[in-house]
Amino acid sequence: MNIANKLTVMRVIIIPLFIVCGLIQSTVCQYGALALFVIASYTDYLDGHLARKLNLVSDFGKFMDPLADKLLVLAALSLLVYRGEISVWIMFIVVIRELTVTGLRLIAASNGRVIQAGMTGKIKTVIQMTVIILALVPWIKDNILMVEAVGSVTVLDILMYIMVAITLVSGTEYIVRNKDVIKP
Repeated sequence: MNIANKLTVMRVIIIPLFIVCGLIQSTVCQYGALALFVIASYTDYLDGHLARKLNLVSDFGKFMDPLADKLLVLAALSLLVYRGEISVWIMFIVVIRELTVTGLRLIAASNGRVIQAGMTGKIKTVIQMTVIILALVPWIKDNILMVEAVGSVTVLDILMYIMVAITLVSGTEYIVRNKDVIKP
């Protein structure tokens, strides 16, 4: 297993630690959860960079890297929903998109084809991780992101709406670009 794939596996291993820290209501644990999420998010960039730079691109990486990203984002959104910090419908839309794209990838893989992450999917991941990081920072969330921007809509709400819009655009692109995968 090459270094890029090890980083992907490490990202998956960090997820349960992140969840446990995020569930403990202490400042130290909240910052610990934030740190774990940032580290895991950075491994997403780093594994892709190393895979391309060192010519370590593999089918395992093409499949597991986006799956690890999905697991990380969904774990974070689940935590934020559980803590009452975001609406469940936001997570629901992200879950539907991620399951759809993963389903396409699994069908393609069963036919010997690997669907790599497209540029819109990469942008979506960066935006999701950035918005989640902001939502996890206790002092930003409490002092800036929860301020009402319009009516009763907060800055965090607006960032989440942008994240959802990019998520929908990215999911639509995957379906359109790979519709041949689901044709009978």
